[in-house]
Amino acid sequence: MPLPDRAAIEAALPLIRDHVRHTPLLAVPEIGATGSGAILKLECLQHAGSFKPRGAFLNLLTREVPGAGVVAASGGNHGAAVAHAAAALGHRATIFVPELSSPAKRALIRRLGAEVVVTGATYAEALAASEAYRAETGAITVHAYDAPETVTGQGTVGAEFEADAPGLDTVLVAVGGGGLIGGITAWYAGRTAVVGVEPEACPTLHTALAAGAPVDVEVGGKAADSLGARRIGEIAFAVASRHLACTVLVSDAEIVAAQTWCWHHLNLAVEPGGATALAALLSGRYAPAPGEKIGVVMCGANVDLASIPV
Repeated sequence: MPLPDRAAIEAALPLIRDHVRHTPLLAVPEIGATGSGAILKLECLQHAGSFKPRGAFLNLLTREVPGAGVVAASGGNHGAAVAHAAAALGHRATIFVPELSSPAKRALIRRLGAEVVVTGATYAEALAASEAYRAETGAITVHAYDAPETVTGQGTVGAEFEADAPGLDTVLVAVGGGGLIGGITAWYAGRTAVVGVEPEACPTLHTALAAGAPVDVEVGGKAADSLGARRIGEIAFAVASRHLACTVLVSDAEIVAAQTWCWHHLNLAVEPGGATALAALLSGRYAPAPGEKIGVVMCGANVDLASIPV
């Protein structure tokens, strides 16, 4: 199977352009005590609250959708994206979410018109249930991160980022199952350093790179509902093995501190997964060189505001 690349991402851009937002940038001259600045790509302002409609729309616009509609497994954000894309294109959607998914995300998926099935303790168990549903009904699966259409669609984030902020030295990207990091890394392909940032509680890519292949990890922590895949996707691992600069791990406390910083300093509400990439910079886990131009993808905003410490 050919890996997603710049040509595939360029071809995807006109297909999804009318269905997704070209999200804005926010230049922040100084972040925390690091003294470093960064340019933030606000995918948290995307339809359905995360970057994921890009891959969802590319799936539904390039594949035949049967009468049974589409099915997806999700911690929440992918499900919301598929629900949004399916409703926009006139398809039925059924979304399987694990018990750890937040009530806010479940409510969003229902509000967007999809049926929600809560099953299993983790994303992997919800995925297994969704596959059983697919086999029974004939619905097509829209995988959250390990499908060419999904990774290619997410790669359009990188294409937009480079067009709007040329000359970045490094881009920090949160990692769960790998759709976003796979797509962005495929776009930059080593021309700009891409750094994967993961919670210590679910380090799928970091562990896979150390092992030389995707392996299962324990799933937990504050960002598990959006970054809590059990293992990195095969596509993301293949792309990262060729082009990724490095991975950085951050703690739950550092993720929450980044969430709080965004709210206090930027008036920006992001979920734990959406704050994870920034946490690497705020905490000093990623220390830029003098003059290094940093980009950060803020990837999700589906958060209960009451959960953000004030």
